[in-house]
Amino acid sequence: MTEKIIHREDYRLVPGSRGPRRDFRITVGLREGWDDEGRVFDVSEAVRTARRWMKRRVEAGLPALSGMFSRGEVTYAWPRSDGAVGSDQEPVAIFIGEAVHAYLGHLPDAEIEAMLNELAMELGAALGQERLYIAFCDRTWILSAIQDED
Repeated sequence: MTEKIIHREDYRLVPGSRGPRRDFRITVGLREGWDDEGRVFDVSEAVRTARRWMKRRVEAGLPALSGMFSRGEVTYAWPRSDGAVGSDQEPVAIFIGEAVHAYLGHLPDAEIEAMLNELAMELGAALGQERLYIAFCDRTWILSAIQDED
């Protein structure tokens, strides 16, 4: 088998691929529950969950998001009732990507947001998470599995 050699002058703009940038991010915790003793999942479990979701959608003739997973550490602090300050950190899986114009450009933002919510909920259920953090274009939101008190 002969290997094809590609030169930089061989590249061309793919017709229909230019369009507005619509990047997204889903951040989901990898430590189950709120205490340090909770099970810590590997990011590969998030990858497997997302791949199952993508495959189900494509098998049903529906579009799916694609992207990249990375592992991170979220750090945060909060005021305690006694005036002290608490802080913690926990591992997270971060799914980032773009609703690429060539493949998803025909879909309105609302449909991309619905897919993000659907995938985030799949990840949250698989990883035992109560809160899911989503960003799309210039918007962010949080999905919660429990009712937050105001």
